[in-house]
Amino acid sequence: MPARTGSQRPTLEQVAALAGVSRGTASRVLSGASNVSPSAIAAVRAAAAELNYRPNLSARSLVTGRTGLVGLVVNESNDHLFSDPYFAEVSRGAHDALSEADVALVLTLAGDARERDRIVEIASMRLDGLLVIHGHSDTELVAGIERVRVPAVFSGRVPIEGESKVWYVDADNRGGARLATDHMLGRGRRRVVHITGPLDMAAGHDRRLGWQDALDAAGLERTEAMVEAGDFSPASGAAAMRALLERVPDLDGVFVANDLMALGALQTLAEAGRSVPDDVAVVGFDDADAARASTPGLTTVAQPMADIGRRMAELLLQQLASPDTDPVHEVLATRLVERGSA
Repeated sequence: MPARTGSQRPTLEQVAALAGVSRGTASRVLSGASNVSPSAIAAVRAAAAELNYRPNLSARSLVTGRTGLVGLVVNESNDHLFSDPYFAEVSRGAHDALSEADVALVLTLAGDARERDRIVEIASMRLDGLLVIHGHSDTELVAGIERVRVPAVFSGRVPIEGESKVWYVDADNRGGARLATDHMLGRGRRRVVHITGPLDMAAGHDRRLGWQDALDAAGLERTEAMVEAGDFSPASGAAAMRALLERVPDLDGVFVANDLMALGALQTLAEAGRSVPDDVAVVGFDDADAARASTPGLTTVAQPMADIGRRMAELLLQQLASPDTDPVHEVLATRLVERGSA
């Protein structure tokens, strides 16, 4: 076998020589071909591991048309990216699935029109596909992706209303919100208000509908005064809770569209002298780590965040393997987690 010198990168020829096969056989094995004997596959993989060989992505892309790179697009601000556990958990699930397929994940933010345009341009030239997390009014981004024909999978339904022509994975936000509200109604609460997420996102839109479904089914009053919008941050939850206490002083329950806002709401209720859950029941959404650590523990709706990311990645790989497949829409189940706040 040719000797390696210094930090010189091992070559395909060295892998083939160590494995005792031809360069072509080694190349087919490392490209995932199945028309190779099991003994040759084992020998090539062992040689590649011993030499710490990694394929040259540029060379491989010339042959396959693929770079082995997928973009993870977060259509959100930096502040929310690093504070909201949803992003981290979905990213983790996607990374795990892509790593198993020897595909690398590249993180990028799409906070404004300029960044969205740049992402679409880069994706058309250098990325095999895109995973798009969340997104406020994704219309422009969807149009750009469709224009350059880059395979993509979204977290959350796109568009919010009407027929969807894109691949997406979502949680059952509407059903989960109804579970949360029904839980409080079943324990005698009759003035259950709602702190929404951003209504230009499927999660915010659908969780409000679930709250409405529960109140309507119970024949209870539902007015606009009982709803206050937040942006999924703790500060917005605290501010929304203050506004609701002023408008609906006799409220006895609040469904909050995510756990971070629910923590802010708990703080406001404590400052107002309202006991939780004796005076006011509180239910959040996500089942983030902070929900377990709050005082009292936060009753919440668990959504499978890491599973959403994994399924997004798996569907993108499916799309890459079969480009002409009709778009797939998956909705994963949610469940109520009971703790002390309700």
